[in-house]
Amino acid sequence: MAVHALTGLSMVSFLSLGYLSWDWVKPDQMENEPFSDFKGRKPEFKPRQPPHIIFFMTDDQGFHDIGYHGSVIRTPTLDKLAAEGVKLENYYVQPICTPSRSQLITGRYQIHTGLQHSIIRPRQPSCLPLDQATLPQKLREAGYATHMVGKWHLGFYKRDCLPTRRGFDSYFGSLTGSVDYYTYASCDGPGVCGYDLHEGEEVAWGRGGKYSTHLYTQRVRKILATHDPRKPVFIFMSFQAVHTPLRPPKGYIYPYRAMGNVARRKYAATVSIVDEAVHNVTYALRKYGYYQNSVIVFSTDNGGQPFTGGSNWPLRGRKGTYWEGGVRGLGFVHSPLLRRRRRVSRALVHITDWYPTLVALAGGNVSRADGLDGFNVWPALSEGQESPRREILHNIDPLHTRAPHGSWRDGFWIWDTGVQAAIRVGDWKLLTGDPGHGDWVPPQMLTNFPGNWWNLERGTGLRESLWLFNVTGDPFERQDLSRQRPDVVRELLARLAHHNRTAVPVRFPPEDPRGSPHLNGGAWGPWVGDEEGEREDNDLGRTPRRKGWSKGKSKKKKKKCKICKLKSFFRKLNTRMMSNRI
Repeated sequence: MAVHALTGLSMVSFLSLGYLSWDWVKPDQMENEPFSDFKGRKPEFKPRQPPHIIFFMTDDQGFHDIGYHGSVIRTPTLDKLAAEGVKLENYYVQPICTPSRSQLITGRYQIHTGLQHSIIRPRQPSCLPLDQATLPQKLREAGYATHMVGKWHLGFYKRDCLPTRRGFDSYFGSLTGSVDYYTYASCDGPGVCGYDLHEGEEVAWGRGGKYSTHLYTQRVRKILATHDPRKPVFIFMSFQAVHTPLRPPKGYIYPYRAMGNVARRKYAATVSIVDEAVHNVTYALRKYGYYQNSVIVFSTDNGGQPFTGGSNWPLRGRKGTYWEGGVRGLGFVHSPLLRRRRRVSRALVHITDWYPTLVALAGGNVSRADGLDGFNVWPALSEGQESPRREILHNIDPLHTRAPHGSWRDGFWIWDTGVQAAIRVGDWKLLTGDPGHGDWVPPQMLTNFPGNWWNLERGTGLRESLWLFNVTGDPFERQDLSRQRPDVVRELLARLAHHNRTAVPVRFPPEDPRGSPHLNGGAWGPWVGDEEGEREDNDLGRTPRRKGWSKGKSKKKKKKCKICKLKSFFRKLNTRMMSNRI
């Protein structure tokens, strides 16, 4: 192993003798070696082999919450990587966790995976569609070793849904959407709590007590230390941070002690720990000989949540909304392989684009037959060419609570404006239905804001169900142009109708009581057997059929009927409430 690592070292790494003494086991070790400067150095335009791909994803990091966007939060590593790479300032993600992750992994819009409503909750018998090839599967076909560390949140009700069955050679992390940073306890309502830290397909008992960002960083560094850098590797580091519950170590909070807002103070500390983790991983890339042939992508999964310390200022909205603050993401690419570096890109990029872009970089094959909604945007990122993307369907969610004043009439009989939907075409963005709370929330530095401060602008436009903005000229969504430009409204409504005709049925089944941790050894994990899982795949999201059961199975029928009634109750409850429980 050591011979392989030394063989791949760059000159910069070799001169740093710390390689031989560096202790990757310490999770909070901060490396002091500065990043090398590429000024005057010719980039390698074509890698000798497929590049190593490191994809960092943070959870709930706001658009404002990075140094180069003017934040007081200290992110020197991220700032430097972005400054030496390409900053993505026209980059879009989804407003909540599961949708962003599903679109990254499949390269498809939510309407083409059935995950267009809310998130996958821990007890729902649902997961990423098993008939769609995933990004790690495509990369593995291209000869990559594939590893995932961190948050999954794409369903786990049966083993076929787990990361190691969806293309990853190894997995270490949490399957649910939110866990405690130290104990790895995850709750899905009062009293429904379980342990959620997994190694591969098994529960990683006894690993609690270590802060998750440190623990995950340690694992990634171990992967890099033991892998042969002459063979391509894909690592998806999916941070739990900066999702609640925020519990950063006290030493990281101290630099932000002057912040009056306690939530913002803890949030800032959590972001700084992420910055340190990225530093340590990129340092390992250099030490172990990966860096010169690597592509590093950094992305958030959705907008920040102001109530827990996040900030999307000056954008409108927050996590869970289709305003820019919910869907415009932090993102950058850093790589010695970029032809044009140290610049800001305003090419239109969506999270679905990473699938075809990274597969193409890896030398893999992607065709129209794959049914992807993403585009290969590498020429736009690397060379500054025009983006092939002209349009983004943010989503169409038929199960979300209807806007009370929406109608087909307001949609020119093209579209029902009561349905929650959002689309961008060129410079124009159209929203219908209820896009979510449309606040412009500045970073809070004090703790004593009056309660009605949060509602300063929330009361405007309550009777509206359709908005149109030129988000190129008005990125803060201040001026609704729907009445001035009905021609554009009609065009974008027609595009929504077009996309809706290609949508698959929503997969949002009722919660299954059998998924509760107390029935599964105290931990979250698969609870449905493979044979039963195949049957449920066919009925996912639909009320179980009662016809066709034989008289000889009357007892089984009676037992299942009770479950059907329970499922029907929870389906109705979920439809009304779950989209707001985020």
